[in-house]
Amino acid sequence: MRVGTPAFPGKIMDERISSIIAELAKTADDASETFGALIAEQLNWKPTEKSWSVAQCLDHLILTNEQFYPEFEKLAAGARTNTFWQNYSPFTGFFGRFLIRAVTEDSKKAKAPSKSIVPPSELPADIVDMFAQNIKDVCERISAVASADRQKVVVTSPFLSIMTYRLDDAYTVLVEHTKRHIRQAKRVMAAEGFPLRKPAH
Repeated sequence: MRVGTPAFPGKIMDERISSIIAELAKTADDASETFGALIAEQLNWKPTEKSWSVAQCLDHLILTNEQFYPEFEKLAAGARTNTFWQNYSPFTGFFGRFLIRAVTEDSKKAKAPSKSIVPPSELPADIVDMFAQNIKDVCERISAVASADRQKVVVTSPFLSIMTYRLDDAYTVLVEHTKRHIRQAKRVMAAEGFPLRKPAH
């Protein structure tokens, strides 16, 4: 399943939003091209017991993205305002920069901040299509709130209530976090011992 560059007729999107959506779609299509032909055995193979498989990398992205759906829904409905802490936290800029740096640098290893986004060990063979559909959904949600003031709207991490950051930084984190785990999944495929696909009979 390919996402392509989604078109949203009737939606007015500035260059920044168009770029975010295009980057997400491009990354999803790269994942489909790279992992789409893998069978379940390959998708669920792990280099070590404590490592993640290709499928787990993709499922982690799906689970993480879904944590932000409630914020998108409130913004789209026009029913959302910043809380007092979101308006006045002195750490908003710091946390935004911190998260962007954390997801951009592969050398920075980090555990998932919540069990809710830790993927199960075994996942179905259609996980690649599920990931592509998730990215398509995310792009649609971003398009639906394209008019939101990305500098004034401040969101709170679903995993740590003290952590606030601007919506614009959240979009950067979303893109870079996705790229980070696609790179991780590619390293799994390149790891020694990755199972070769058995020829069809």
